[in-house]
Amino acid sequence: MSAATDFIVSKNDLHDHAFTPSDAGAADALKEGEVLLKVEHFAFTANNVTYAAFGEAMSYWSFFPAGDETKGRIPVWGFATVAASRHPEITEGERLYGYFPMSTHLKASPVNVKNGSFFDGAAHRQGLADVYNQYLRCAADPSYDRAQEAFQMLFKPLFTTSFLIEDQLRDNYFYGAKAVVISSASAKTSIGLAFLLKKNGGVRTVGLTSPGNADFVRALGCYDDVVLYDGIGDMNKEKSVFVDIAGNGDVRRAVHERLDTDLTYSMLVGGAHWDKGAGGADALPGPQPEFFFAPTQVAKRMKDWGPAGFQNRVAEASIAFAGFAQGWMKVREGKGEAAIVATYQAALDGTIRPDEGHILSFG
Repeated sequence: MSAATDFIVSKNDLHDHAFTPSDAGAADALKEGEVLLKVEHFAFTANNVTYAAFGEAMSYWSFFPAGDETKGRIPVWGFATVAASRHPEITEGERLYGYFPMSTHLKASPVNVKNGSFFDGAAHRQGLADVYNQYLRCAADPSYDRAQEAFQMLFKPLFTTSFLIEDQLRDNYFYGAKAVVISSASAKTSIGLAFLLKKNGGVRTVGLTSPGNADFVRALGCYDDVVLYDGIGDMNKEKSVFVDIAGNGDVRRAVHERLDTDLTYSMLVGGAHWDKGAGGADALPGPQPEFFFAPTQVAKRMKDWGPAGFQNRVAEASIAFAGFAQGWMKVREGKGEAAIVATYQAALDGTIRPDEGHILSFG
């Protein structure tokens, strides 16, 4: 069995990172009922920076402990194969899609094993959101296409978040608003949300972005208006919802001050601008920002629509978005520690091109 490695970051300083050896790759250490998963490759986007920025507030650090309370392993979405199994229903060589650490290996304890999926029943993952604990078994997934793994890693978790945000806004009649203002308009979650709002109608979409990304955002065609960050003070005043994907405290304040009583709801989703006030919301005009937690909306719709109904709705919307995204997304693959560090650093610094999607592997 190859040596196992973890990519570890400091919870208090995301620029402080290191590759450390792990004992997770030791197949002979598996207990009865456990499996060893080898992480083949994973996507890395601004969404993963959000997992780190809100690691404590939203319990993202709890999924993959690093063995040191000051350190963490950032969660990613990717594919893995079963390298070793001591579980009677899981076979070696199986391919899985799901939520993994930035590591070469993960030890899991499958429970609720079904033909198409299982959950990790590890003790430390009890009480955490099921949507992050489930692993899909590719052999039983009729929609699985190995040639499309990159797009699944890049867009499935992000677009599901977009779907759930749009669903919550629509379910609440847009909180009485006529427009949805979206920060970090070039981010993939933002694009997915704008695409759905445009497709389903009923509200205007306004994208906030930087000068360098403005042409790209306008060319997408899913925003009714594009406003530069330094132009927020002149933004049209109308009854609006603010969906904050950037997590930039200065931008959030500017939006709240400009819209004030015209702001009907403020939703904090991401931390793309994690280093500029990812959580600050003190004494803002208008409604105080509320965290969006995707699993809460998942649970509501699972109850309303049933698991199959929910999955069918997401799948239908995803197919439409995938066709749209493949028209502008360029997949970039990086292998090895240097590539991981370069992409990670670029994501922290906000310098990843919006029309690129990065897929990483340890080797």
